[in-house]
Order: sequence, then structure tokens, then C-alpha cells
Amino acid sequence: MAPSPPRSHPRRNLPRAVRTLLAALVIAAVTVPMAGVARPSAVPAPAPAALAPLRAATAADLADRYAVNRGSVLAAERMATRHGDDKRAAALRGLADPARHFFSFDGRDGGRSVEVFGDLSRARRIAVLVPGAGISLDRYGRLRAGAVALRREMGDGAAVIGWLGYETPDTVSRASVTTDRADAAAKELRTFLAELQRAEPNARTSLLCHSYGSVVCAEAAPGLTVADIVLYGSPGTGVDNVAALHTPATVWAGRGGDDWIAEVPHVQLRLPFVTLGFGTDPVSPEFGARHFAAGDGGHSDYLKPGSVSLENIARIVSGRAPAEEGRHA
Repeated sequence: MAPSPPRSHPRRNLPRAVRTLLAALVIAAVTVPMAGVARPSAVPAPAPAALAPLRAATAADLADRYAVNRGSVLAAERMATRHGDDKRAAALRGLADPARHFFSFDGRDGGRSVEVFGDLSRARRIAVLVPGAGISLDRYGRLRAGAVALRREMGDGAAVIGWLGYETPDTVSRASVTTDRADAAAKELRTFLAELQRAEPNARTSLLCHSYGSVVCAEAAPGLTVADIVLYGSPGTGVDNVAALHTPATVWAGRGGDDWIAEVPHVQLRLPFVTLGFGTDPVSPEFGARHFAAGDGGHSDYLKPGSVSLENIARIVSGRAPAEEGRHA
């Protein structure tokens, strides 16, 4: 859920020549080496405590799991403090709040976490949020804010899970326009969803995929037994159409009117040793997804309280049809 560029007017009104230039700049940014740019060294963290597979999402079993993972967060916080990384240590202290509930946590290699919002033991509707580029333990606030807003919008009997189960690419990087990170993430997502289904076999589960998270969901989609796959702010999925996802789920797609992702070229450019881009635009008729109105928001506004997109995503996850454009509560 990367930040939107500064907005002065909707991107859809830009002249074609300017849109072409923007597309060229995106490709140049990810194919030309960026001299002098170095990734920060990883903050050390201990291996997390081993977790037994969750067979049933009872309140007692979940409480035990949350307590174990809180211990792993605190162990990572202590190591970050000893390492002298005050920013990471502060972020981890926030995650260790007893009111926070982590289904899993691993502070190594930038961090992985799966956080539960709501009472999973009683949930009959579950939304799993898969974030896009630029999200990490140090930049976690936007994912959490969106999950909290969606949980509130969905009401009683619902739970939202923020699935930061992979190393997201930087917003402007070659990794953000290839499937490399998604290939590795998809296996982890499938494993998590299988465990969730065993623990909550009667819940209606939907997969919500933002930006690069759409690519992760597409890689994981074949055979997934989820009710819906919702793509929003998507640069593409790496496949040509819904049929190529090989999923029984209902596939939805929406884009805000001021989302800069619309200007990213929906192509696949095959170069030696790498393919850039993700192909067909998910909101296009050619892709074949069901469309939902997402209002006029930008790339980071889909789960913003009071937004058209938040209302419609909550309706979809609850098994209801999204409201038509201009007809919202």
C-alpha cells in the first residue's frame, strides 16, 4: 500500500504524450541501475517460537497462539534495541501491545507478520488483506489502518487479517514490476489459507489484494477455496484473464479515479532473463472480472473510512453485491 504521488488533478485527464512519458519513466526507473542507492542492512532478529498447526480456531487456542507470538515480538524488540536500531525497536514495542493479536510473527529479514483484527473464533466472514509494495514492519501503519477500517465497516461476526507474509518490493524497483517476489509469496499465502480453512471451515473467506498484492494473489489463486478475490489498485496480475487464474472464486476488480497505477503500462515486456510488467488491466472488459465502483480516491485510499471503495469491498466480503456508482449509503 504505497503512498500516492502528489495529486493536482485526476491522472485520467493527462494528455497522451504526458502519459507516455510517465510510462517511459516507470520502465526506466526499474531497468536502469540506480547509482548510489543502497538498501539498509537487515536488523537482526531471533528465530520465532515454533507454532503447532492450528486445528480449530477456538478462543483458548487462539489466545495461546497470540501469547506465543507476542513473546516472539518482544524477543525481536530486545535484539533490535541491542543492535541500536531505535526505529525498529519502537515499531516492535507497538506490535507487542497485549491488545494486538498475531497469528504468526517472524522478525527476521525485514519481518513477516499475520495480524488478526476482530474475534477470529466467532468470525463467519473473514477478509485476508494482501498488501503491495513498500509495506514492512517499519512501515506498517497503512496496512493496520486499512484493516481496522474494514473490520469496523464489516460489523459484528467479521474478522480481518493483515497478511504481511512476504518481503514486499520497494515501490520503485525492478522487483515491483516482476513476479519474482510474488512467486515466493504465493506458496506462503497458500499455506496460510489452508491452515485458516482447517481452523475455520465454515467461515466465508475472501482475499483482498492491493497493488503488487494482486500479483501475489494471482500466483496463489489456482484451486484456492475462497469465496472472492478482490483486486484493487492493481498493476495487473501476470495473466491475461480471469480464466487463467484457475480459481472457483468470484474475481472482482476496481480502481479509484485518481489512482496513478492506471498510468503504468499494462503490458509484459520480455527482456533477457526477466519479464517486466503484468499484462492485461484487471478493470478492463478483456480481463473478465466483475467490476465494483471505487470512487475518486488515489492509490492508498481504497480502505479509507467513508470511501466508496471501502463500502463496496465490505459488501463483497459479506456476500452482498456492491453498490452502483452514485448509489451508496
